[in-house]
Amino acid sequence: MPTDQFVISKLNPSITTLPERGNEKNDFLHDFKQYYVHLLGRDENCRAPYYASEALSLAIRDRLMERWKVTHKTYKNNDCRRGYYLSMEFLMGRTLSNAMLNLGVTDTATQAMYDLGIEIEELINSEYDAGLGNGGLGRLAACFVDSCATLQLPVIGYGLRYEYGMFTQTIVNGEQVEKPDHWLRQGNVWEIERLEYSHSIKFGGHTEIQTDENGEQRHCWIATSNVLAVPFDTPIPGYRNGTVNTLRLWKAVATEEFNLDEFNAGDYAEAVAAKITAENVTMVLYPNDANENGKELRLRQQYFLASASLQDVICHWIGLHGNNFSRFAEKRCFQLNDTHPSIAIAELMRLLMDVHGLTWDEAWTITKSTMAYTNHTLLPEALEKWPVKLMQRLLPRLMDIIFEINSHFITEASMHWPGDSERLRRMSIIEEGYERQVRMAHLAIVGSFSVNGVARLHTELLQQGLFSDFYALWPHKFNNKTNGVTPRRWLAACNPELASLITETIGEGWVTDLSQLKKLEPYAEDAQFRQRWRAIKQAAKQRLIDYKQRKHDTDLQFNVDAIFDVQVKRIHEYKRQILNVLHVIHLYNCIKKGDIESRVPRCVLIGGKAAPGYRMAKKIIKLINNVAQVINSDPESDKKLALLFLKDYRVSAMERICPGVDLSEQISTAGKEASGTGNMKLMMNGAITIGTLDGANIEIREEVGDENFFLFGLTEEQVEARRGNYDPIAIIDQDEDLQQVMHLLESGYFNQFEPGLFNDLISSIKSPHDPWMTIADFRSFVDTQKRVEDAYRDKDHWTKMSILNCANSGKFSTDRTIGEYNREIWKLTPQPVTHK
Repeated sequence: MPTDQFVISKLNPSITTLPERGNEKNDFLHDFKQYYVHLLGRDENCRAPYYASEALSLAIRDRLMERWKVTHKTYKNNDCRRGYYLSMEFLMGRTLSNAMLNLGVTDTATQAMYDLGIEIEELINSEYDAGLGNGGLGRLAACFVDSCATLQLPVIGYGLRYEYGMFTQTIVNGEQVEKPDHWLRQGNVWEIERLEYSHSIKFGGHTEIQTDENGEQRHCWIATSNVLAVPFDTPIPGYRNGTVNTLRLWKAVATEEFNLDEFNAGDYAEAVAAKITAENVTMVLYPNDANENGKELRLRQQYFLASASLQDVICHWIGLHGNNFSRFAEKRCFQLNDTHPSIAIAELMRLLMDVHGLTWDEAWTITKSTMAYTNHTLLPEALEKWPVKLMQRLLPRLMDIIFEINSHFITEASMHWPGDSERLRRMSIIEEGYERQVRMAHLAIVGSFSVNGVARLHTELLQQGLFSDFYALWPHKFNNKTNGVTPRRWLAACNPELASLITETIGEGWVTDLSQLKKLEPYAEDAQFRQRWRAIKQAAKQRLIDYKQRKHDTDLQFNVDAIFDVQVKRIHEYKRQILNVLHVIHLYNCIKKGDIESRVPRCVLIGGKAAPGYRMAKKIIKLINNVAQVINSDPESDKKLALLFLKDYRVSAMERICPGVDLSEQISTAGKEASGTGNMKLMMNGAITIGTLDGANIEIREEVGDENFFLFGLTEEQVEARRGNYDPIAIIDQDEDLQQVMHLLESGYFNQFEPGLFNDLISSIKSPHDPWMTIADFRSFVDTQKRVEDAYRDKDHWTKMSILNCANSGKFSTDRTIGEYNREIWKLTPQPVTHK
């Protein structure tokens, strides 16, 4: 009999009863030694910090495990309504420091390691980032699950366990070169494999209508190629409240390791072909979808996530309630993080009808009552569409269901607008044309009871523009949930010196109620407090200098008294890193002309990754590095202006950067950034924003006041009004500073040995069809940057602005965001966990 058919008939409950792990220093010393010596087999001669980090992480995980089990039992016993957060990205970063903070054992563990001659910073830094995301979307998901646990909400995160995360970015001759990010090369101490909860995922094949034993006709999806979804669970601790929620990540595994007949016949490659094909599904985050194979793999990933997660939820439901789904919508809720998991709507219909025997009407009532959709983009090209032919080949049963959903939807919409064929064409889930496409965002809206944007302006633009037809049909579905970030990681953990000053001044309640930072406002008038604040900021800037010189192996000298002017985010034309570069070239030109008396020293730091297939974004990185090379090697720039591209930007890098930033660059074209979260992290740490009226910038400015925010540029309405009559050449002709900047670019000053390298970039910003209108905002940006310099000269006033930015960042905690999701969408009841 196969071993997997053996089961333990009954376990004595005492098997799980162990003495609780203590949180005193000697407890950590004992557990650390146990793991370091007995499990990992190391001794005093081992010099690699990774093993010490793993031993401490195991000791911390033991304490999480106790709380994790109690949390699970509480949710089960209370049979509470639960939420499920489906996201293709979870940009978790490092876990050790955050786990210690939330357990309240940082100081004790630090002292225990110190007694052993170990600096805990070494252990924290030896952990690999869990780079399972590209940028704001994945980092938001990570912040959300942290806040759900802190608010004691019964929410599980579902994602994919990519073998290779977001690529490691290297810079060769100024250009981005991608290398694999094998973040699992040494394993992941925080995860637990749960083979018993694996599920089979179907691809390919075809559908048939068959008659079951009761004479009922059923749709059957047959002759499929199946892949096994194996879950790996990671504990997500709340802040010192006993709650530990779950992040479940799915790994793709072949149903059979290899074909023995092929192997015995000598065809070794073919023998393992199925294994390789299966494991490709979760091999790489964001495969390059510039080709058909990449597109198909991306669709496979999205369906794999949706199917595995929904099967898991339904399996758990049946374990509690049997095959009775009458209260499923009352007890379960799904949040789709952007358009990627929207295939879940059709998959839930398939599972309820084909597997569990519900009628179409019963299944649709449940589906549209449990699915909620968050939109994260205003760029139409970022709203995924899949060719119908691809869907029919890869997911034939899902395509049948989508056709049926669309048929019902068009019938409903035509009742509202009889004869309005153009509107119905716009709204249809199926886009007609030479190659028919499935509009996944339309499927998400039709199949959800809630549709939210992630900043007030973003939501308004969705309602007025991108989804205006749907808003006219279902205004009750649409709502706004302005994003946030977790203050635990992005202030308490990453900036402990500032956090300590804040706690000393107003108490520690701000860690779970960020609105309490408002109590700092009166201290902005306190000269002694400003002095302490400024000293902490200067020390953070020096640490940032030290970090960058180590990280980038550079002897470039930074002036700690300069403005630290930072733009760190995904490289994209709409985020306008190129506008930042134009301003840097302008400053350099001023130095060359001798116009330096009125200038303040400035260190400009730009970081971010470009998608591997995004040629223009990669060209922007090259431009930044070429301009940096010229400026930094020119003696006239010394101590006046420096530019550095921060390679391989990631969560752990941002944790180093945040505390040392003076000026936060949030300069996207108005109406293009959905929200932004980097702006919130930097504001929380006392940086002052220079930005357009875009995304969450608008709400940041409202909170902190116009006098503590540097506003520039066209509004969204002005951008739209200029389309069709935008003339960047005329703007250049009327602006002498801009003429000189463009002359330096066009003359090849920054690419003397690479002629024509930046012609396409230059042409794009000079084009009347440039959607980002970079040239239009140049003069306003330069003038506002001069205001920045004038403000920075008065260090005391600048410090006051810094304090007020932090004091008014309370709105931008994910605790507030998640509270709103819960009150208005999920309607979950917090579940206090009693832990001994």
